[in-house]
Amino acid sequence: MGRVITIFNQKGGVGKTTTVINLAAALGKLNKKILIVDVDPQGNATSGLGIDKNSLELSVYDGLINGVNSKQIVRKTTAENVDIIPSNVDLAGAEIELIGMEGRELALKRSLEEIEESYDFILIDCPPSLGLLSINGLSASHSVLVPIQCEYYALEGVSQLVDTIMLVKRSLNPDLEIEGVVLSMFDGRTNLSIQVVDEVKKYFKGKVYTSIIPRNVRLAEAPSYGLSVIDYDPKSKGAEAYMELAEEFLYLLD
Repeated sequence: MGRVITIFNQKGGVGKTTTVINLAAALGKLNKKILIVDVDPQGNATSGLGIDKNSLELSVYDGLINGVNSKQIVRKTTAENVDIIPSNVDLAGAEIELIGMEGRELALKRSLEEIEESYDFILIDCPPSLGLLSINGLSASHSVLVPIQCEYYALEGVSQLVDTIMLVKRSLNPDLEIEGVVLSMFDGRTNLSIQVVDEVKKYFKGKVYTSIIPRNVRLAEAPSYGLSVIDYDPKSKGAEAYMELAEEFLYLLD
């Protein structure tokens, strides 16, 4: 059965979707079979891997709200060994529709049950908020991977994020753990980036990956071509950093 991991931070702009796309692509290159579940109404993971989110016949919305079998919704992406359950703006109304559903926090978990065994890893891309879609992601997961940017307000909101994870663990998903913390947007020329790394390591003792994702133009460019940075420019610093992260991620799971 696949390991289900939510990539989550309620702050926007921390490299969450970038990490979902490129960690998935890097794991795919290492011969792992990956499913991305895009539960962000913006659908950036969907378009970032070459799928036109405006012409979808079925999306994650249909699995969550209409009970459509996940196997009917899965699409292939431009990345090797990476599939996706895509998202689009239809999902924006799902938070409201879920409110009236019985077991609303577990809708995604139920939706993924029939497909989990087909993949080595299922990576869930959540919206940057603490709403029902994110709660669904956390409730469906074995663990949480937290991206944090190496910037001034990096740790702002982190205690709230950890409180949310602990709340879901207590009330909905007793097996939920923090898988690890990925530091992104690192600029080695600034003292600030170096200070943030030290602060985050102190806060998340033993949970911070040694592979750090640098600021990199290629990482920013790749999604506009519908490609991961691994496929867009495999020799770029961004691609090399995500390959290193994928190798470290697998090593620590063994």
